[in-house]
This record gives sequence, structure tokens and C-alpha cells, in this order.
Amino acid sequence: MFRFTGCMRSTHQYLLLILFVVLTACSAPESDTVGSELQRLQNIAERVTIKRDDYGVAHIYAETDADAVFGFLYAQAEDDFPRIERNYTWAIGRLAEVEGESALFSDLRAKLYMSEEEARAAYASAPGWLRELSDAFADGLNYYLATHPEVQPKLLTRFESWMPFYFFEGSIGGDIEQIPLRGIEAFYSGAEPVALASVEPETLAQSIHDEPVGSNGFALAGSRTASGDAMLLINPHTSFFFRGEYHIVSDEGLNAYGAATWGQFFIYQGFNETTGWMHTSTGADFMDEFLHDVVQEGDDLFYRYGDDLRPIAVSNITLSYRDDSGAMQERSFPRYMTHQGPVTHMVGDQWAVTRINWNSVDALRQSYLRMKTANYDEFMEMMDIRTNSSNNTVFADAEGNIAYFHGNFMPRRDSQFDYSRPVDGSNPATDWQGVHEVDETVMMVNPPNGWLQNTNATPFTMAGANSPLREDYPVYMAPDAENFRGLQAVRLLQDTSDMTIDSLIELAYDPYINGFEYLVPGLISAWEALEPDWPDLEQAIEALRSWDYRVSTDSVGMTLAHFYGMNAAQEIDTPDGLSQMEQINWLGTDSDAVDRLSVFSATLLQLNEAFGTWNTPWGDVNRYQRITGDIDHPYSDNAPSLPVGMASSRWGALASFGARAYPGTNRIYGSSGNSFIAVVEFGERVRAKSLLAGGQSSDPASPHFDDQAQRYVDREFKDVAYYREDVDARAVRTYHPGE
Repeated sequence: MFRFTGCMRSTHQYLLLILFVVLTACSAPESDTVGSELQRLQNIAERVTIKRDDYGVAHIYAETDADAVFGFLYAQAEDDFPRIERNYTWAIGRLAEVEGESALFSDLRAKLYMSEEEARAAYASAPGWLRELSDAFADGLNYYLATHPEVQPKLLTRFESWMPFYFFEGSIGGDIEQIPLRGIEAFYSGAEPVALASVEPETLAQSIHDEPVGSNGFALAGSRTASGDAMLLINPHTSFFFRGEYHIVSDEGLNAYGAATWGQFFIYQGFNETTGWMHTSTGADFMDEFLHDVVQEGDDLFYRYGDDLRPIAVSNITLSYRDDSGAMQERSFPRYMTHQGPVTHMVGDQWAVTRINWNSVDALRQSYLRMKTANYDEFMEMMDIRTNSSNNTVFADAEGNIAYFHGNFMPRRDSQFDYSRPVDGSNPATDWQGVHEVDETVMMVNPPNGWLQNTNATPFTMAGANSPLREDYPVYMAPDAENFRGLQAVRLLQDTSDMTIDSLIELAYDPYINGFEYLVPGLISAWEALEPDWPDLEQAIEALRSWDYRVSTDSVGMTLAHFYGMNAAQEIDTPDGLSQMEQINWLGTDSDAVDRLSVFSATLLQLNEAFGTWNTPWGDVNRYQRITGDIDHPYSDNAPSLPVGMASSRWGALASFGARAYPGTNRIYGSSGNSFIAVVEFGERVRAKSLLAGGQSSDPASPHFDDQAQRYVDREFKDVAYYREDVDARAVRTYHPGE
């Protein structure tokens, strides 16, 4: 009854496929037979070709976009199924079934914004082509599970076509993750809603240990390049191993290369033959809190909106969670919904609704169509969908255009209100009044200086002196502060000329760390003023005095500056109302001299205890390590690791390497920062080089688990195989899914 092709399909896999189809047929229409379901999956797999190159990058070829997506998800699952499963377990609100009761309010947050029924309805309302892609997503993952019986999912044994409508935007956690769980827990954990205790603004001491979230995107016009063609730097700073590197091609015009978040069916940051796009996390204000006085009449709840009392829609959410014994338990919560969104917390005695962009169909449509744009005009048409809320976008194309967009989804508001704080939801004047047109937002196309940049900082330095003016825009469009990386990017880019792919890589890894320009001289001047009282600091001070603020593996100055800076931020109180960059500079210019020297003295003792001497090169301290494929990676000073001559972006390092100590370690180990990096040059033929932290596979037994690790620390980029002849020349394995 069944026919299998491909010599690698074993009898065991054959029997498992039969079992898989029998089980899934239980929920299929009666007209679906076991044979037709299996034949359908086989037919798709046989129409898809996967070519793995010499670095394990999957190049997926198919006639249709849907078949390419099938192969794309199958290949992703080969590389890192656990991260795919984890992403969807989180997104659909079932994490507590795996991780226990501590994840319950994460699940509740997901369900406040979308129920499974609503996700199914979103799928049903999507355009036919998008439903086909969503079907292909599910089929590709389910076919992987069917052909890999050794893989034991923690929860999701079957993927459904509606699931991508929960996880549609491409960012690490999307907008929803910005809604604090502590407020949801305070409101929903008891029989009666209660307000969260007043939370003071986060201090530098609290925030300094959190690696800054963000990325770098640079675009150069032909006036700045040796070839005369536009170039793009794609440099996301994410958790390591959070995205893989892929190339998906179809006969329907798809030919996209870049980084894909595990489990999504589009390239999030990347390029095709004629356009490239880089997303950086935005500081634009695109989500708001609306406060309501709730009125109860009988058993019904209402909120005031203008002269009306509107009913609060109340429904029930039942969540499962695994208790300490491993048994499954259930807990139910109400869901309170207004026209502005769900109630998420209380402020004083008022209920607060957090309104975010939640348009999963259009957001998923925009995320996919981005890959198929041919030039700036088509890219603008795609941007006009206006659902990419949490990202800035840096763009370049083969026609020589470069552009920058600060955000994309931007609610139109009345500027008389301060939307950085909760507003009165009963006043219709505070409500969103539609969405700004793209050309009304902070953006720029083809500036005369020939370059654009963003480092998650203010857009008003995006093109140096040619940048837009802050006073021309509502405050809510760009409240972002400047950061050290932004200042350094402008310094470097304004002097560029005759740039090549290799020189742009060199610029992107510029070792100068401008975050110490005030901090270190402030320490040295304090010692010079009080030298007789601190004679034991002299040698270490001289080591800092001779340091050129450049990070390298053999730099002792970097070791001293990093640990001193971390400790000073922790021990010395800084003024309120300053950005993190301003607070760090204040520590060097205005803090008490004795406090500076006391912290530095303690820092030397800390280094002596941890490493035997404060005179320790940075590479002995700052390390890259990948010893397992676990999502929660363990670190050990006794296991192999590599020295890294990069630093944290908090200090202004363009090439970010966010590292810290872990239980039982003295060394600090990187877990975020430069992850997937690419430099692209557009011309008659697109050219690119790329690098991926560690390697493509999460399997320690795979040759691609760590084959880019040494290249990563040495900054040795690989050539991207984009055109078919180059892919064929470098293909190590060619196969159909299931083989």
C-alpha cells in the first residue's frame, strides 16, 4: 500500500510513519485515508531538495513557496528541534506544562492576548497563500517527527497550522514579552485583583548586569564603497544559538538568505539578490497602558468610555502546569477584555489595559513578503502593511538605495498626553487614532552623506549631521536615548571611503571601547589627587594609564576596566533621570574620588582571588564555550573554551560579546551578542560573507556544532554560497526530507 523512496529510510522509520499517520488520521476528515495522508507527505518531500554546504547551511529548493517552507522547517528541525519546540511551547502558552508552575503567568500572558480559538480563526481568515505556508510549516515539522523516532518532544508531538499566528513577528519575544509578568501575577494570583506594589525606576546597579538588548545595522551608498554598489551590515545582538542560517529558494520568486528564528518560516534578517534588511530593536513608544475605573452592576463589569459604560468581556482561561511531583494540575483565571485589549495589572485602584500591536495575520504576511521585495519601491509597499512594531529597519538594494525606518507600526496619538506613563482610558481623546503612515514616522532615504546606522539608539544621529530633527516629530515616535555604540558608529562611518566587504567587517569589529573615555580617566585623576593614601594601586593605575581603550585578548587594561566598571555601577549610587550611558559617564566625572578608589581597590582583590593576579589578560578571563546543545547551557572553568577579544556592548563595543560568570566559574562566558553576522554587497551579482556563533547544529555529535567557533573568535568570515552553481560546488550532502 505504501511506497518509500530513498535508501536511508529504514524499516523502523517506515513503521513509525504508519503509526504517525494512523494517529493523525483520528482528527482528519473521514475522506483522508492512512494511505493518502502518507502519500501526501511523501509527495511533498520528494518535491523538495536540501543541499547542505560545507558549514552545514541548508539551501532548500522547491518549485513552490509552500514546498520550500516544508523543507525549510524540516531542515530547521534537523538542526535544533528543541529550540523550535520551546519557542512554540512559550508562544502558545503551554510552557508551565514543561517547566512547572513558575511559568504559569507567562502562559497566562499569552492566553490573555490570544486563545487557541482566536488563533484558529486568524488562520482561517488569512489569505489562501498564507494558509498554504502555515500548512507547510506544520507538515514539515510533523514529517520530521515522523521520520525521527529518536526525537522525544517534551510536549508538542504534533504541530498545527494555526500556531504561527501566535509567533508571527520575528523578534526574540515580540512585543508581548515587554509586558511585565509581575503585574499579571499580582492582578490574577488571588481571588480579588490587587495592584502591584509601587516599583521604583531601575537603578544602574540593577541594570548593569543585564546585557543590553540590541543590534547594529549599517548601510552604505555607492559613494562610500569601492565598487560603487550599496552595502549592508547585518549584525544582530541576540542570545547565542537563537537563530540559524538558511537559504530558501522557489520557482515562485523566493530566493532569500539569512537568519531565521527557530520555528518561523521566513528569513528575519537577511537579503535576496537585490534587497537586504537588518532589524534592530526599537525604543519607539508603540504600546500604551490605559487606566479604567471598573463598575460592577449585578454580575456584570463595565468600564467608562466617554459618556458610555462599555461591558468588559469576561471569559475563562484554564491552564495546565506540572507540579513538583511531575503530575499535571490545572488552574483557571478570568480574562477581562476591553476594546483596547486585556487587563494586565492595576495602578493604584484602577485596572490597567496594556495595548499592543496584535494583528497576527498582517504581521505574518509582512514578515514573509519582505523576503520577496525586489527594490526600494516594493520594500516600501511591504512596509506600508505597518505591523513590524518592535523593530527598526536598515535597508539597502541593488539600485543603490539605502534607507532607515524607526519602527513601523506607530499608533497615532494626541500629543497633549504623556504616553510614557499610563493614560486615562475613559477619555476617548487618549485612544489610538489609527496608525501613522510610514512617511510620517522617523525615516530617511538616501542621505547625502552616503551612510545610515542604528544601534538601538536615537534615530536623530542615524546619518550624522544629515539626520532628521527631533523637534519635527512627536515625542512618542523616538524617545530613545543615545548609546556608546551609536556615538562610535557615527565616528567611524563619517570617515569611510572605498569600502569593501572586508573593510566593512573590520569597521564592524573596531576594537575601540568608548564607554571608558570618562570612567577610566576619572579613576586615574582620583588616584593622582589622593596618591599618598593609595600606594598599593600604583601599578594597576599605570596599566590603565597606558591602555589605549582597545579590546584584545592580551589586554590587561580591558580586564581592569571591565571589572572596575561593573563594580562601580554596583557600589556607587548614580543620579536619577540619566540614561545608562550618562550614568556610566557620571561615575567617571562626578562621583566621589574616594568611592572610585575604594571600588578599584576591591576590584584588584577580586581579581587576585579569582585569577591569582590582577595582571590578567582579557583573553584569560573572557571566553567562548559550547559544550552541550542544551538551551540552558552549562559553563565550567574545567571544560574547553576559547579566548575572545570582544567586549560587552554596554561599554560601546560594536561587536558585542555579552559575558558573565556562572555558578562555580571565575571566568566569564559569552551567551549573547554577535550571533549571526553578515556583510552584503549589491551589484550585478550579490556578494556576501557571514559568520554564525559556534555552528549550525545543536547536536554535539555534528561536525557543525562548533565548526565556526574558532572562526568566530578569529573573526574569519565564510563566503556565502548564494547562486546555485556556488551551492552545488560546496554541497556536501544533497537529499530530500526524510532521507
